[in-house]
Amino acid sequence: MSAKKLVQNFYKSDALIDAEVMKDFLHPEIILDWNSSKGFVQMNYESIVNLAGELSKAYVRSKVRISHILAENDLVSVRYSHYVKTIENPREEMFLANFIVIWQLKDDKLYRGYQMSQIS
Repeated sequence: MSAKKLVQNFYKSDALIDAEVMKDFLHPEIILDWNSSKGFVQMNYESIVNLAGELSKAYVRSKVRISHILAENDLVSVRYSHYVKTIENPREEMFLANFIVIWQLKDDKLYRGYQMSQIS
């Protein structure tokens, strides 16, 4: 599978709110450098899986709308908007944030990520 297709499959899946699905996409040595509106955080396998587990407690649905995706060898850049549906109001889609991320893949898994996000 191409790097671009793997990343598309990741964002089409429920990985962002399902820790078990998330595990399927992560390399055991993954590192994600994330610059958000709240500051910088570096995440590893365990912290990313835990985040997906925490998000599943608040959201019943997650949807990613990709506006740009570029791939070169093992690198994939993605620009997307993330929407969720809460447990309290599963009928209403809520905007979460805009993201841009550069993923490096290794062994057909997400290995190194450089991500920026902003709440509008």
